[in-house]
Amino acid sequence: MEKKALRHTLKQRLEKISREDRVAQSKQICSLVTGSEIFQSASVVMMFLSLPHEVDTTPLILSAWQQGKTVAVPKVSWQQRHMIPVELSSLETGLKTEQMGLRTPANGVPVPFDDIDLVITPGLGFDKKGNRLGRGGAFYDNFFKHQKITAARWAVAFSPQVCDDIPHDDSDVPVDAVVTENEIIICKKN
Repeated sequence: MEKKALRHTLKQRLEKISREDRVAQSKQICSLVTGSEIFQSASVVMMFLSLPHEVDTTPLILSAWQQGKTVAVPKVSWQQRHMIPVELSSLETGLKTEQMGLRTPANGVPVPFDDIDLVITPGLGFDKKGNRLGRGGAFYDNFFKHQKITAARWAVAFSPQVCDDIPHDDSDVPVDAVVTENEIIICKKN
C-alpha cells in the first residue's frame, strides 16, 4: 500500500507542474545531462519517449543525434513483461502509441544490450540513494537485471519527484544518478 499511496501523491505533484514550467525545466534537465562527462563519452544512449507529465526527452534525443550518437528506446512486450532496446531514427515517423499512452517504434533494429553506455530512465519518484518508484510494471528493474547491461543508469525528474525515502526491496534496481532542473544527484548507496 505504501508504494501505491506514494504513486498517487507523485502523480498529483506532476499534474501540478504547469506546461510552461515543464517545458523550461525539461530543457534545464536535458542541458545538465548533455553537459555531463558520461553523456559526452557515450556512443549509445538509451532513452524513453516521454509521456505528457514526464520530463520531455526530445532535446536530449536531438542533442544525441547532433553528436552522432546512436539513440535506443524501449520496445515493450506487454505479454512477456519485458523490453528490448531498439534504435530510434525519427521522432516524426514510425512511432505507434501503445498501452498507457506509451509511444514506441513500430519497428526498429534491436541494439545489443552491451553496446549501451548510458540509460536515461523515467520514474514517478526517486530518492538520493537512487531508489526508484516506477509505474508498477517492473520493466526497468527487469531490464537492468539483464547480465549484459553494464551501462550507467541515470534518471531524469522534476525536483518535486525527489523524495526523502522511496520504499524498495531486493527486486528493485537503483539508479546511479538523478538529474533535476537544479542539479545532478550522484546517488549514495546506503
